[in-house]
Amino acid sequence: MNFGPTELIIILVIVLVLFGVGRIGKIGGEVGSAVANFRKGVKAADTESTSTDKRAEVSS
Repeated sequence: MNFGPTELIIILVIVLVLFGVGRIGKIGGEVGSAVANFRKGVKAADTESTSTDKRAEVSS
């Protein structure tokens, strides 16, 4: 199911009417913050995994 530009504009207008401009901005900020925290968590887990692997090699 492909959406053309007209359908996307109609959906955008409906979302703006339902939520309002201020709330859309707030939701966008929260989503951006969540994505940033997720990336930070993945990076920390990867770093922890790498350091654990290095310690295992050293003790072998």
